[in-house]
Amino acid sequence: MPYERELEFARRAAALAGENAIRIRGAGITAETKPDDSPVTAADRENERLLSEMIEAEFPDDGIFGEEGARKQGASGRTWTIDPIDGTRDFVRGNLFWCILIGLVESGRAIAGVAHFPMLGKTFWAARGEGSYRDGERIRISNIESTGAAVFSPNGMHRMARERYAPGMMDFMSRFWAVRSIGGALDAAMLASGQIEVWLERKAEIWDLAPLQVIVEEAGGSFFALDGSRRIDRGNAVACVPALENEVRGFFGIP
Repeated sequence: MPYERELEFARRAAALAGENAIRIRGAGITAETKPDDSPVTAADRENERLLSEMIEAEFPDDGIFGEEGARKQGASGRTWTIDPIDGTRDFVRGNLFWCILIGLVESGRAIAGVAHFPMLGKTFWAARGEGSYRDGERIRISNIESTGAAVFSPNGMHRMARERYAPGMMDFMSRFWAVRSIGGALDAAMLASGQIEVWLERKAEIWDLAPLQVIVEEAGGSFFALDGSRRIDRGNAVACVPALENEVRGFFGIP
C-alpha cells in the first residue's frame, strides 16, 4: 500500500503525543494567549518538539511545518504538517474533543494524514487512493441528499459575525435537519464517517487542514476553500457530501 510506512509512523507518533499531552495536563497546565488570541500550553510546545524529533529521525529528507513554529526545509519535496494539539481550548477546559493532527504534503497537496483523538480513543487516517479509515475500519460519507435530512457543523461561530456570509447564516442553518458545532477536526472526521453532511471551518491553517482534507476526500466527500479552490492554504474550508455541494456553494457564493 502506498504511504503504508508513513501512515504507520504517523499513527504511532500521534498516539505518543496524545499520551504526552495527557501526562502534562495531569500535572497541571496554564494557557498563554498567542497574538491571534488563541491559547497555547506547554503541552502544545512539548508535543511539537516530540513530533518534530520523531519526523527528523524517521524521514530526515522531509520538511516540517508546525503550528508552534517548527520549520524545516526538506530535500525530498515533501513536508510534514503538525498541529500538536488541535482544539487547545477543549484541552484546557477538559473537554474530550482535542486531537493530534499530522499531515503529509507534496507539491501543495495533502497526500496522507492522521487525526488522533486521545480522549475518545479514536484514530482516523487516509492516504491518496487508499480510502479513509477509523481504527482500521473503512469509512464513507453518508448517502443523504437533502439539507432537510442533513446535519450542518459550522466551526468558529464566535467570530462569524464579521464574515460576508453571516447575514444569511441563520436562514441557511434553518434548512438543515440539525446543526451541531463540536470542533473542527472532529466535525471533519464525523463527515467522513457519515455522521454529518456539511462542515464549515471559518478560519484554519495548513496544519489544520492537510490531514482533514485527505481524510474527507478519500471518504468520498467534497472539500474546497471559500474561493472555490481545493487548496489548503486559503485560511478556511468547507466540506460536504457531493449531493449538497451545489447548494452549499450557492449559499457561500462559491464558483
